[in-house]
Amino acid sequence: MNKDQAKGKLDRAKGTAKKAWGNVTDDDAKKADGSKDKLHGAIQEKYGDAKAAINKNVDKVR
Repeated sequence: MNKDQAKGKLDRAKGTAKKAWGNVTDDDAKKADGSKDKLHGAIQEKYGDAKAAINKNVDKVR
């Protein structure tokens, strides 16, 4: 796991917590913010996967 993937997992966890807190407090803005953070985290994780795969393939060529 690289740092991009770790940051993505952390952002997804933060988003889940924010969304849950928004549900508890009935705060629509917090729910939306949590959903945005979860999406950002998922994208960051995928980017980290792709970046790792690219680096691995580049290292094979060298």
